[in-house]
Amino acid sequence: MRTVAMQANDGGNNPVEVLANGDSEKSSTTSRFASLLVSKDRDYLLSATGTQVKVSNLEEKVLGLYFSANWYSPCRTFTQVLVGVYEQLKRNRSGFEIVFVSSDEDLNAFNNYRESMPWLAVPFSDLETKKALNQRFEVEGIPCLIILQPGDAKDEESALYNGVELIYRYGVEAFPFTKEKLEELLREEMLKHENQTLTNLLTIHDRDYLLGHPTTNKVPVDSLVGKTVGLYFSGQWCRPGLDFTPKLISIYRKIKNLLEEKGGEDFEIVFVSNDRDQDSFESYFGSMPWLSLPFGDTAIKSLYRYFDVQGIPCLIIIGPSGRTVTKNGRNLINLYQENAYPFTEAKLQLLEKEMDEAAKNLPRSEYHAGHRHELTLVSEGTGGGPFICCDCDEQGSGWAYQCLECGYEVHPKCVRAVGQGASV
Repeated sequence: MRTVAMQANDGGNNPVEVLANGDSEKSSTTSRFASLLVSKDRDYLLSATGTQVKVSNLEEKVLGLYFSANWYSPCRTFTQVLVGVYEQLKRNRSGFEIVFVSSDEDLNAFNNYRESMPWLAVPFSDLETKKALNQRFEVEGIPCLIILQPGDAKDEESALYNGVELIYRYGVEAFPFTKEKLEELLREEMLKHENQTLTNLLTIHDRDYLLGHPTTNKVPVDSLVGKTVGLYFSGQWCRPGLDFTPKLISIYRKIKNLLEEKGGEDFEIVFVSNDRDQDSFESYFGSMPWLSLPFGDTAIKSLYRYFDVQGIPCLIIIGPSGRTVTKNGRNLINLYQENAYPFTEAKLQLLEKEMDEAAKNLPRSEYHAGHRHELTLVSEGTGGGPFICCDCDEQGSGWAYQCLECGYEVHPKCVRAVGQGASV
């Protein structure tokens, strides 16, 4: 059967050649991306509507190879972000295209996931091409977005491997993802950080206030100048956030009480919502004793990008000078509770020394009620390091009780000691 070529539209008002029936014919394309995306019996990709789009139509475009899967939550989260960036670039006729390389488990999962994607895809059945792309670009984790410039499809060294980070960090501003563009963005970012103040972080042209309780109470941003301020990135839909928020509320109140007794200093937290609707925001913020940016405020997206927040909950500490003290506030709260205040490097060095001293009096090994093997006390210098506590699911560093047989680790404060051989 003869294959009839037709003119269609790729979503950005650019004509593309598609095949009118389900058959494919051997393409004579000299597309720079052919060696990556064409197989011996296929010279097309699938569009969002299921039509076949010739690989040759990618000629002269900036290409993103998107390795992802429906079964992995971080992939689904990033896909939503990527869709917004892709559609804006398409509206601007920027010459950008994405090809989905699926790691889904079956065809139904692939099709369901593709419904959320407005770009092209390697057919699910083409296992050979998908495997070859994963091996060629050494994809070790998903989501992964590899950016290729026109003409560099055969040059892995010129490919950008951190497309996910760049999209989260810069959005559409990262396009066209060239070395020159990224250097320009980095310079601008460094300048912003050098000139950072609390006021320019939290205000926009028509809003200079934060929400208090009730939300009709507007608190001027300028009233926080000179204070230590925590920016709390979280959302009600996030289970780790729901677990951490009560702990943070308790520590917040303890810090406030301690500072009130001392006088002369103050601490505040500002909620930066990742909630999905107004009702969820109001419910979640209603449980918090601190301030908040308004739901849906344009400063929220800017702050997530400015601080490169890729996971929540996240607590970023801004010092009295308006400069960033640490992005690891959540970890420091877990490790040191209210003693972490004011979160400065000098205070942390003091706390680490105190922790080292306290560790001298800890048993060298313990049996923990939550684990069947013996746990050994370790530090960063004796086989330990940053970890997630298997008991409280929070971050840890420094000293830990570690199972040398299976890698199980807990904070020393989380150990519930039991006798050897006790049931768990």
